Amino acid sequence: MFKHACLLVLMALTLCGNVAFAHAAECRGINFPDQVQIEGSTLTLNGLGMRKATFLKINVYVAALYVARTSKDPDVIIGSNTPKELILHFVRDVDGSDLADAWDEGFAKNAKTQLSALKERIATLKGWMADVKTGQQLIFEFKPGSGIQVATDGAVKGTIKGDDFAQVLLSIWLGADPPNPEVKAGLLGGSCS
Repeated sequence: MFKHACLLVLMALTLCGNVAFAHAAECRGINFPDQVQIEGSTLTLNGLGMRKATFLKINVYVAALYVARTSKDPDVIIGSNTPKELILHFVRDVDGSDLADAWDEGFAKNAKTQLSALKERIATLKGWMADVKTGQQLIFEFKPGSGIQVATDGAVKGTIKGDDFAQVLLSIWLGADPPNPEVKAGLLGGSCS
């Protein structure tokens, strides 16, 4: 009887472990959980996208977007007044100066008329950037009414105030002019390519 009970418990644990693994998402060998917690809110993985650079389509990072309610509509995600989290998991080394240049380009393409109002906050974000190594992450926690908390490889750098900044930052990946179409499609629930 005892052996039978132990066998049932072992089977249940194995089954639960397999179920948890089946719900995780993977892109290019990088695994992400299907849910994260931010200050008591459960966020669900909306999608994974690969950032490719240059005409050679060099893989730079896998982006993971977590939201309160999943959607394939970028305007719904950008405009929602709910917590969100964006994780950039780097698959190659990137210089801090290259990251700063990418921020300049992304904000210039997506902020449009808001660019001058965001200038100081963009400078703050760029000031927090350093060289990133393969396997490290940049994490952006969107907290409505508070701003965006920025962490680099687990170390919180600070919070940039303003929902306007948060919306434009998210627009870099989900707006009309993303760094590459694959990253946007993936974050909106498409395949990670």
